[in-house]
Amino acid sequence: MNSLLRSMQDVAAFQVDKDRLRSATHEEILEGATSDVYFQKTFDILRLAGREDTEVVAEVFGRGDGILAGMAEVRTLLKDRPVQLWGLPDGSEIHTKDVVLRLQGKYSAFGIFETALLGILAASSGWATAARTCKQAAGSRPVISFGARHVHPAIASVMDAAAVLGGADGCSSVLGARLLGIEASGTVPHAAALIVGDTLEVAKLQLQTAPAGGRTVLIDTFQDETVEALRVGEALGKALEGIRLDTPSERGGVTTELVREMRARLDQAGLGHVRIFVSGGLSPDRIRDLSAAGADAFGVGHYIAVAPPLEMTMDIKEVAGRPLAKRGRIPGITPSSGLRQIQ
Repeated sequence: MNSLLRSMQDVAAFQVDKDRLRSATHEEILEGATSDVYFQKTFDILRLAGREDTEVVAEVFGRGDGILAGMAEVRTLLKDRPVQLWGLPDGSEIHTKDVVLRLQGKYSAFGIFETALLGILAASSGWATAARTCKQAAGSRPVISFGARHVHPAIASVMDAAAVLGGADGCSSVLGARLLGIEASGTVPHAAALIVGDTLEVAKLQLQTAPAGGRTVLIDTFQDETVEALRVGEALGKALEGIRLDTPSERGGVTTELVREMRARLDQAGLGHVRIFVSGGLSPDRIRDLSAAGADAFGVGHYIAVAPPLEMTMDIKEVAGRPLAKRGRIPGITPSSGLRQIQ
C-alpha cells in the first residue's frame, strides 16, 4: 500500500523532478499528491482532535444529466483501502442529484482521495456523455473516438475508454484500445500520402499492411475527392473497403453535398460496397446531416475531447453512525435503489 501525503509536513517533504512530463504518475495519484491541499490541512486538524479515524458515510452525486463513467477506475483507486463502496455501473444513465457512489469507512481511509475520485468521475462522465450523444445521432452507423490528439497524452486512454463506455464503437489510441481489450481503429494520416507522393500508391501499400477491416483509404490529399476515390476504387476493386473524407475547413470541410455526390459516383462506378467514412469537425447535428446524405461511419475527435466534465460532488451524510450533513443537504443515507456493493 502506498504511503499517503496526509499532513502539511508530508507536503513540505514531497519533492519532484521538474524536468519531467507534468502528468501525475500512478504512484503519485495513489499517495494523494494530486489532492487539493486542504485535505492535508484537514488531516492535521483531525489528528490533533483525535478524530482522524472517525467512521463516516459519504455520497457522491452528479450535478447534471448524462452517462456515468469512471467507476471502474475509482474502484481501482480505492481497492487497497479499508472502505466499503456502493456504486452504479459504468454506462448508467444518470440525472441531476442521483447518488452514483457511496463510501463507508474511517475518514482516514479515503478522505485524501476525494479530489481524485471526483475528477475521475466528472471527466470520464463528460466524455461518455458526449460520445453517447454522437452515437445517438449516428444510429447504427459506427462512431470512432478520434479525440486523443485534443487532450494531454496522460489522459488520452482515459478519454477513449470513457467514450467507448458511452457508446462509441471504437477508439484510435493504442493504450485506450488495449485497456478495453479491443483493437485500435484508424486509417493513415495525410503524412503518408505526402511522403509517398501518390494516394493510389499509398492505397496499394496499405493493402499489404492492413488486415481486412482496415482497408479504408484517405483520398483528399492531392485531388478532388471524387476523382481520387474513383481512381483508387477502379484500381483496388472489391479489396477497397472504404474511403475517408477529412477535407479541411480551408476547402469547406466535408459537406452533405460532397458526401451525396461521392455516394452517387461510387454507386455508378460499381463501387456500391465502398463505405464513406467521415472525420473532421463533427458534431451530433453534422453527423445526422451527413448520415442522411450517405455517410457510413464517423471519426469524432474535438466534440468528445472538449466535452465539459459532468460535475460531481461528495458529501458526508453520517458521522460516527449519526445522520449529519452541511446546510443545504439532507442528513442521512439517500435512498438509492440502483447502487450495488462493489467493494
